[in-house]
Amino acid sequence: MDDYGCHNVELYIYDMTQGMARMMSPLLLGRQVDGIWHTAVVVFGREYFYGSHGISAVPPGSVSILGSPTKVEKIGETFIPYQVFKDYLRGLADSSFRGSCYSLLKHNCNTFSEDLCQFLCGASIPKYILDLPQEFLSTPLGQSLGPLIESLGQRTDGYSNFSFESQITTPVRSPSPDYIEINTQIEQLREQSSALEERRQQSLDKIAKKERKREKKRNKERKQSNKVTFSDSSEYNSTGMSEIEEANGTTESPVINSEMLPSEKVLEEEAEERRLEEEKKKNREPPIVFKEIDPKYELEELVKLVDGNLSEEEQLALEELHQYLLLGDGCWALSDLFLVFVGRVLRDPQISTEARVHLLRSLAYAALKDDIILLLHQDRRDHVMMNYLLDIEKIKPEEQQAVALFANNLFENTNASEWLLYISEWPSGSQQVSNIRATTKVVVHCLLSPCPKLQELGTALTYNLGIKEVKTVVKYQSFKLLMLLFL
Repeated sequence: MDDYGCHNVELYIYDMTQGMARMMSPLLLGRQVDGIWHTAVVVFGREYFYGSHGISAVPPGSVSILGSPTKVEKIGETFIPYQVFKDYLRGLADSSFRGSCYSLLKHNCNTFSEDLCQFLCGASIPKYILDLPQEFLSTPLGQSLGPLIESLGQRTDGYSNFSFESQITTPVRSPSPDYIEINTQIEQLREQSSALEERRQQSLDKIAKKERKREKKRNKERKQSNKVTFSDSSEYNSTGMSEIEEANGTTESPVINSEMLPSEKVLEEEAEERRLEEEKKKNREPPIVFKEIDPKYELEELVKLVDGNLSEEEQLALEELHQYLLLGDGCWALSDLFLVFVGRVLRDPQISTEARVHLLRSLAYAALKDDIILLLHQDRRDHVMMNYLLDIEKIKPEEQQAVALFANNLFENTNASEWLLYISEWPSGSQQVSNIRATTKVVVHCLLSPCPKLQELGTALTYNLGIKEVKTVVKYQSFKLLMLLFL
């Protein structure tokens, strides 16, 4: 099926009385009613309708109990992609058009057809169809039988004397042994993958803690290695020679305290880590990242916009970000309270949109650094960044662009981009979510946005995900499934 392009939207109108309403209504109701209408929407080669069983889809005109449609009216044309339509239909089936929500007189097949036509092409179904229940209830017979009809509709479980549509059932087939076996294997694989992912996360946490300690140690050793320690500093003058040596004319080199030099083992390990990371970068397809970010400008603007609104701890967190981005300090410079500061800026309504954009762009620049993974691992408890990605449709367009920029730049380093694809679930509100679901949501939102810049960023994200080496079958299948669900 062609997901894109123009598709006709038609309304199939059935008279469930097969002409009896026209003959009998003057006698029973005191006015003529041409029919008791059941409607269905035909689009994408299927006929969609609603009843006490919920939403159904069948080949057009195949509901034999209703016969051929009395009328077929063209409602309009739609350019909505089929996958988007399916996602919308799934949302209706899980909310306002569940089978339990069906009401013969107030919330029926015609209500559903009206909703679907408005979504597809912004047009209504004929007014005489929508007005029929109210016309019936305005008659003496309708006023007396209305409560009884409503109660019968609520008690029916797929069978109703007042709605042929509710008699349409789909035969239930027992799953085949092959299906059961494959499904069992998939479930076992998913459980094994989740367990491996959990152990992997625990290992990464330990590595991250050790790395932070090592980085602090290396930084301390670098500073100390720049200091030359003499055996007795009081005996040396400003030229670096002792008074005795100067008097004797000797110019022996000063004694350096070898204990202050960084250990060769630490330096070798650091060099090996850099070499492995560079080798990974060389052997992969280059990702699309956006390096045209001026961290100094972003920080200066952020400081101006939040001046006077931060606590002492938050001011310290801002200074830590300055050290990380501009002074060359490693990610170890960011304390545990840094993410609390980020969460406050992103969520506090008193903080302006401009300030949030400058913070997100600063983080997008930080995402290009090879040790950003240490900060991302710290976020595994509160999920400050991932929760913000999940809310992308709720934030301002400028913030959406900065969020997508941050996500793209994480692909600069393999370990940081892997964080975007974690499948381990965690609670967000009333539902279980995962990093890969949040990432997919950002991709789809950007691709479907009318904003050209967001479309560009979404295309870049799609490319980056496409070249990403996914390490497990389950993770790859999860990404494809999520893309289908969101599209």
